[in-house]
Amino acid sequence: MATQEAPFPAAAGIARRLASMTYESLLAFAIAFFAAMPFYGATSGRLSGFSRSLFQIYLIVILGLYFVWCWHRGGQTLPMKTWKLRLVSADGGPVSVRRAALRYLLACLSVALAGAGLVWAAFDRDRQFLHDRLAGTRIVRSDN
Repeated sequence: MATQEAPFPAAAGIARRLASMTYESLLAFAIAFFAAMPFYGATSGRLSGFSRSLFQIYLIVILGLYFVWCWHRGGQTLPMKTWKLRLVSADGGPVSVRRAALRYLLACLSVALAGAGLVWAAFDRDRQFLHDRLAGTRIVRSDN
């Protein structure tokens, strides 16, 4: 009896991915807000110079831990579950910690460069964001 391969997951549309990113920004703001409280308290609210730079790095790391953990654990953050999206590797398999971390760093750069990596999707043959193309990941529709 021949085995039949599971169909490759369908790519998610740009509108759905952008809607999920909007929801994701609200959740990321909440995570950063609550993560900032102990740091802000420890510095007595005096963030300048070195402490300000350290604070920014701290928040980037905290958000990175959240995203990498979610993407590696099940391929989904809460907003991605809501919008029925999943992050997979280019071959459709689960995302490794290394690949998830690379995607996070590239996404940060993509957004920091005035969203250039997001605009890239308008010209990409598969409508992928630049950080997904470079990290070897893609966002697909999910049933759960």
